[in-house]
Amino acid sequence: MTSGSTAKLHHYVPQGYLRGFATGQERITAIPLDRARKPFTTSVKNVAAQTHFHTVEGHEEPDAFEKALGSVEGDAIGLIRRMQGGEFPLPEEDRMALSFYLALQAVRGPDTRRTMENLQAKITRVEVGAGGRKNVGKWIRNSLGFDATAEQEQFVWDEATQPGGPPIKFSNLAHIRHMVGTAEDLAKYFETRPWLLVRFDKRSLITSDAPVSLIAKPTEEPWQGVGFGTAWGIAFPITRKLGLLMSDPMVMIEQFELDDPRIQTVRAAAISGRFDRVETGSTKMERLFNEYSAANAREYVYRHPDDAAFVPDELPEPTLVNMEVGGFTDTEFDGKPWFPAATSPVPAEAD
Repeated sequence: MTSGSTAKLHHYVPQGYLRGFATGQERITAIPLDRARKPFTTSVKNVAAQTHFHTVEGHEEPDAFEKALGSVEGDAIGLIRRMQGGEFPLPEEDRMALSFYLALQAVRGPDTRRTMENLQAKITRVEVGAGGRKNVGKWIRNSLGFDATAEQEQFVWDEATQPGGPPIKFSNLAHIRHMVGTAEDLAKYFETRPWLLVRFDKRSLITSDAPVSLIAKPTEEPWQGVGFGTAWGIAFPITRKLGLLMSDPMVMIEQFELDDPRIQTVRAAAISGRFDRVETGSTKMERLFNEYSAANAREYVYRHPDDAAFVPDELPEPTLVNMEVGGFTDTEFDGKPWFPAATSPVPAEAD
C-alpha cells in the first residue's frame, strides 16, 4: 500500500539545481560525451534522471527516499538563492547543511552505483578464483547459504572467474545506504575548507551529471590520483553565474604539529566562515571551473542554451565508473587454490 502518488522518474542531479543553468522556461542544453550523439535542448525534467532510480521495492512508500531527497534539495536551493542575493558567508548550521548536499551530490550518480558493482564483482572474482575450483561448493555454502549441485558449482565458477567477475547488481536500498553514509563522511571535507564564492557577469559556467570536481595539487603527478582529503580544491558551479571553490585547508595548519590545539581553532574558524570571501569572476576563473566541470562529467555536460562559447573544445570520453581496480584482480585462474590450506573468505552481503 502506498500513500499518495509514486514518483517514477528520479533525478540524480536535482531539477532545482539544473534550473540555475536553464532558461526561464526551464530549457537546458545537454551535450552527450558519446561523439555519436548530438547536443539537444530539452526541459530540465528530462535530463540527469532514471526511472525508479531510488525506488525501494517492498517498502510501504517505495519513493520515500526520493521525497526525502526532495526536502534536502529544497533546503539547499533555498541556501543557494540566499547566496545569490548576497548573503555570504552562511551561518554555520547552513554551511553544514549545504556541505552535506554537496557531498551527497558527489556520490549519488549512476557512476557511483556502477563503481560499487564493479568493485564487488572483482572482489568476488578473486575470492572464488583464489579458493580454487574444488572449494567453490564451500564458498557457495558460506556466502550464499545453500549446498550447490555440481552443475551449480560449475556455473558459479564460470561466472565468477570470467574477466571482470560475475554480473553483480546492487539494489536501490544498498545504493541509498552507501550514498547517505558516504556523504555523511565526506561532508567534513567541504565544511572545513575556506570557501571562495565567485560571481560572474559577462562569462558563464557550465555543469555536468557529476558537478562536484576535485582539483589536484600542482605538485601531484597524474598517477597519484586525488581525493576529497588531499585535493587542492573542490569546485562546484552553483549556477551559470555563481561558482564555489573550496580551497586547501592544509596551508593554514601545515606549520602545526598534529596534536597542536591551534588546529582545532583554525578548523572552527573555517567552519564559521571567517576565511570565506567573494571574488568577481575572471576569464581565468571561468576556464578553471568549466574545464574541470567538463573533465569530471560522466556522460553529459549541461549548459544554458546561450552558453555554447563556454564549453571547452576538448571533452572526455564517457566514464561509466569512477574508479578501476586492476592488478591481481585481473589474474587468470587455473582452478588451483592460491592457499591450499585456507578457506575462502566470506564477502560482505549487499542488500
